Amino acid sequence: MAQKSAAVELEVGPHTVRISNPDRVYFPARGETKLDLVNYYLSVGDGIVNALRERPCMLHRFPSGVAGEKVHQKRVPNGAPPWLETVRVTFPRYHRHADELCVTELAHVIWAVQMSTVEFHPWNSRRGDTEKPDEWRIDLDPMPDCGFDRVRRVAHVAHEILDELGAVGWPKTSGGRGLHIYVRIEPRWGFKEVRRAALAFAHEVERRAPDDVTTTWWRKDRDPRLLFVDYNQNARDHTIASAYSVRGNPEGTVSTPIQWEEIDDVEPGDFTIATVPARFAELGDLHAGIDKAVFSLDPLLEWADRDGVEEPPEPD
Repeated sequence: MAQKSAAVELEVGPHTVRISNPDRVYFPARGETKLDLVNYYLSVGDGIVNALRERPCMLHRFPSGVAGEKVHQKRVPNGAPPWLETVRVTFPRYHRHADELCVTELAHVIWAVQMSTVEFHPWNSRRGDTEKPDEWRIDLDPMPDCGFDRVRRVAHVAHEILDELGAVGWPKTSGGRGLHIYVRIEPRWGFKEVRRAALAFAHEVERRAPDDVTTTWWRKDRDPRLLFVDYNQNARDHTIASAYSVRGNPEGTVSTPIQWEEIDDVEPGDFTIATVPARFAELGDLHAGIDKAVFSLDPLLEWADRDGVEEPPEPD
């Protein structure tokens, strides 16, 4: 039986976080360990805390590394340190609730990594009112045969429309094959209204790029060569990896904020836990100003009314 590596203790702000099994390999492509993952999140601390701040957060845990089982964890377990913060969210369909992690400082992130968390998936609302999103998420999700050149073209179309609306979009790689664009919004509307506005925007993107985009509801009916503008990511309790979240794949790719002028040159696979720390040290958090650029959904809801956009069924 292999001998376990000795635990290490780290001072993270005012708290001490004990990291067990620091030498356990999490990412087999290059051999990064659990401690390498901790050091990655320490290196992007301001960015990951900004992305998660005060949001209910689901954790994707990999107790044996990313080659092993993935655990989707909503509830903070018993025995968490008293300084950890949580927010209670309800799930009316199941008559249940969960006290989810609510990050307000970097030690909360590092505690989660100690608990084998690789990916952080926050809600698009905050604990002040979890039923009123303050973030509209545009997910440019390529179908299996859709190349990244098409993703780039659609990103430019989305940027053009956002500019016309007077909305500031904050792009990032997904850590996979797509791109995400976040827009900070006034927390005036519920999830159904935000999703309806997102669908109206998706239809406008499809109108302008019909050879590249689909908004077809059922996946089986979508052309595999096209890009799906996934408005469903704005549904209640639907989450996607945050900015600066590592993804659970062998390469340890990172969902990384980028600048609009990088779209034509960026290769998503270039952003990993091995490369993003130096980029962050040079550029800082490219989403740092997101809270200062708040958009009203009124124009999009007017589009939805104009186009007769109906509320689609809730996604599973």
